[in-house]
Amino acid sequence: MSGIRDKNIRITGRFGFTLIELMIVVAIIGILSAIAYPSYQNYVKRAHVAEGLTLAQSMKVAVAEYHATHGDFPDTNSEAGVESISGNAVTSVVIGTDGIIIITYNNKVHPTKNIIGLRPAYVPTQGSITWFCRGPTTGSQQVTRNIVDSEYLPVECRSRYQAYETPPKGVAAGGAVNPI
Repeated sequence: MSGIRDKNIRITGRFGFTLIELMIVVAIIGILSAIAYPSYQNYVKRAHVAEGLTLAQSMKVAVAEYHATHGDFPDTNSEAGVESISGNAVTSVVIGTDGIIIITYNNKVHPTKNIIGLRPAYVPTQGSITWFCRGPTTGSQQVTRNIVDSEYLPVECRSRYQAYETPPKGVAAGGAVNPI
């Protein structure tokens, strides 16, 4: 009978998974998702914040061009010759007093902590403009009260923040200590 199988032989044994094995797999998946979900939410919010900073690039160019032409910073969008910009997670990007670019986010970032200010500072020794995160701590455009949480800020803006009245050596205007 070589090569012929006996049809009466039954294959015995267990197939499939036991209930405890399935419960262990479900528990492992639950633990992994509990860890991954908050990280994913932070990633999404950081991406939304990055969107606003990307939209602000054209405003930076407009402020720099205005400064090169007039020797001062614009106080409004119309002075700089631009319109307000909005995006998926960005309510508005506008130019405020002294060329400060104010990025306002919608609820995709946070309901109340939803503003980043980018403050320009002219560096005469280099003939260029340096940008500082967050903006003024006093005055009519106090953008620090609703600043985006530091965990969502880009690396350039995450280091310690401190407003200064007297700018660092070589910087001609006020701002913060975090150039971007």
